[in-house]
Amino acid sequence: MSAPAKLSEIWVFLAQSPLLWLALTLLAYLGALWLHRRSGANPVVNPVLVSVIVIVAVLLATRTPYDTYFEGAKFVHFLIGPATVALAVPLYSQVARLRRLWLPIGVALLAGSVAAIVSAVGIAWALGGSHELLMSLAPKSATMPIAMGVSEKIGGLPSLSAVAAAITGIAGAIMATGLLNLLRIEEPAVRGFAVGITAHGIGTARAIQVNETAGAFSALAMGLNGIATALLVPLVVRWLGA
Repeated sequence: MSAPAKLSEIWVFLAQSPLLWLALTLLAYLGALWLHRRSGANPVVNPVLVSVIVIVAVLLATRTPYDTYFEGAKFVHFLIGPATVALAVPLYSQVARLRRLWLPIGVALLAGSVAAIVSAVGIAWALGGSHELLMSLAPKSATMPIAMGVSEKIGGLPSLSAVAAAITGIAGAIMATGLLNLLRIEEPAVRGFAVGITAHGIGTARAIQVNETAGAFSALAMGLNGIATALLVPLVVRWLGA
């Protein structure tokens, strides 16, 4: 048997093992994290973006269906829940401050959530997007599990909502620092809250790396925006229907 044939048989065997795809996911992220640090924490070299590109390239090159990959990577997916809950730890240290800021937080939450929903739906509608596309994009600024759940309930495609949420988070993590600096917003709490509303978990991970206070307020914004999105999107859908 020729060497290429042997390698092909070995690959077919390994591809059926869930551990292969779990290992690929972890190694891709570790490699992307190393590049991120070597770049001086350049936001453009976002670890999530780089690892996604690597994994997609491997899946395309090997013609591996996503379902096969997800069977191995589902353990990482499971960890999203505990990781989200763990964000309450830095948030707890800001409880006293949150009590004093409940009014500006509420106003910022409403403005940010409405702007995220209306801008996504409005731009897609102006470009001729279908109703299904509009419903899929409406919850894009909520964290991915909430975005997928809301999308499914209102007639969107959960898979498309997941992609839109991922792109939103990555774009927010990349652009937030430069944009906030341009606007001369220096208060960590304000910066973090803005990132959490617009870029959910991926942006929050970036905010925690930069400043603990920013990370705490980003986690708060991410959680509150998830709730606000679940409540506001049906109202937007009803308005569109009218």
